[in-house]
Amino acid sequence: MQHPAESSIETFQIPVRDTSLQADLVTPSHPVGLVIFAHGSGSSRLSRRNIAVARLLHASRLATLLFDLLTPLEDQVFSNRFDIELLTDRLVGAVEWAQQQPNLKGLPITLFGASTGAAAALQAAARLGHTISAVVSRGGRPDLAMNELAHVQTPTLLIVGERDEDVIDLNKNALEKLQCEGRIVIVPGATHLFEEPGALEQVAHHAAEWFLRHLPSLPGELRIH
Repeated sequence: MQHPAESSIETFQIPVRDTSLQADLVTPSHPVGLVIFAHGSGSSRLSRRNIAVARLLHASRLATLLFDLLTPLEDQVFSNRFDIELLTDRLVGAVEWAQQQPNLKGLPITLFGASTGAAAALQAAARLGHTISAVVSRGGRPDLAMNELAHVQTPTLLIVGERDEDVIDLNKNALEKLQCEGRIVIVPGATHLFEEPGALEQVAHHAAEWFLRHLPSLPGELRIH
């Protein structure tokens, strides 16, 4: 994976309760915010789709943290991949870790969740309140966090592929439950994995626009209106 030449690329072990999780942090020069990714079931920090989106976010001066929600041993237990409470705990732990890092301190934190990771992102946002500046869901399963949606205070963007009809319905139902600022974007011609040419680029564009719009204290020349 290529990054802008001015980016800092680091690998960490994030301590979360009684385990540690592998993480990759990319920090562009003069970052304006941090995007923490929560991948979908059966995936990891090496998700090529999330990496592709992250690479495009760096151009908007957004740092990105991709980490494994489960250890390799935990991932062998299929039910763990859908244990939203466990995944939420891991994501909250990653947010708390990021807040303690000297090079990230003071950066607004946003969340980008894919598939089941979107449910964890929404539950984490409900738990952390204004600690999280914005949430973006890609092909998400917000129905897995339905009981928490009314408690989400964070501006939330739901991105779904036009040909992912069942997930569109799930996201529309979730949007009605949200009490915060919310929006759904349907990417033309895209399926659940956004593998069509240009689909992930559209996801990254919408995500960057949403994140930048909702970052606090962002200089006027960078804020998207």
